[in-house]
Amino acid sequence: MEWHRRHVLGLSDFQPEEMEFVIDTARSMEEVLTRDIKKVPALRGKTVVNLFFEASTRTRTSFEMAGKRLSADVVNFSSGTSSVTKGETLLDTARNIEAMKPNILVVRHPASGAALFLSRHLSCSIVNAGDGQNEHPSQGLLDLYTILKVKGKIAGLKIAIVGDILHSRVVRSDLHSLGRMGAKLWLCGPATLVPREMERTGAVVTGDIREAVRGADVIIMLRIQLERQNTAYFPSLREYSRRYGLNRDVFSLAKDDAVIMHPGPINRGVELSDELADCERSLVLRQVESGVAVRMALLYLLAGGSHVAH
Repeated sequence: MEWHRRHVLGLSDFQPEEMEFVIDTARSMEEVLTRDIKKVPALRGKTVVNLFFEASTRTRTSFEMAGKRLSADVVNFSSGTSSVTKGETLLDTARNIEAMKPNILVVRHPASGAALFLSRHLSCSIVNAGDGQNEHPSQGLLDLYTILKVKGKIAGLKIAIVGDILHSRVVRSDLHSLGRMGAKLWLCGPATLVPREMERTGAVVTGDIREAVRGADVIIMLRIQLERQNTAYFPSLREYSRRYGLNRDVFSLAKDDAVIMHPGPINRGVELSDELADCERSLVLRQVESGVAVRMALLYLLAGGSHVAH
């Protein structure tokens, strides 16, 4: 197929064949990452600006690495040291950066819809690196890719997603990527952290982690996003961990070859025990590896690529 998108704002309108196309491109990019010289000239002469208005370790570094592996000029913007601290608006900031002629803006912002808003006002390509509680499309694609590499398929797998569903943009993208590829999705968390709308997604919703994990092929744990909470959703972190944390006892209910995933950062001892976070069936670092390849694929395709330049 041919790539026709100018932006990657979310996965809600991605068709399965489009996701497969990104994954196929990511496989080619991953081959580049196995070489002694992990670089191709595919984006030479292109400029990628990482426009981040929220703290980030994995996503920002991953996009920076992806751009540099493709030989793009990568510029990192931090709102904390910019005119945003003086009251400059998102649009004014973005327009000023666009005046410097970048090709792609990678945007993370606390407001849902920020990436879509910018796509309607700017001429360069926009990649949504996470907007509020809306979506995180590159995470949804890298989760899909990671599971495919380990399990060889998505269709028919029972995938349990446990934690702060309400505030998670990751779960909304995973519902599109994994659900559209045929996974049997289960969502689990306290009733206060699982919005009613999730019952209309086709996923099974439960408040019992044992029910969610029983027979699961993949378990995706989500952290409690305390920075987005302005009210009490559960009595205490200790109580939350007791009821919704993944430990060896609960994990034993999953299939013998079940794997554990987490988008990071991990709150060790809360949603995931140290033992499981570091065990051989944890794919957390595999997700990070997949992320660079997937983001290379997205930048490459948005810049007009149709095959991998060697």
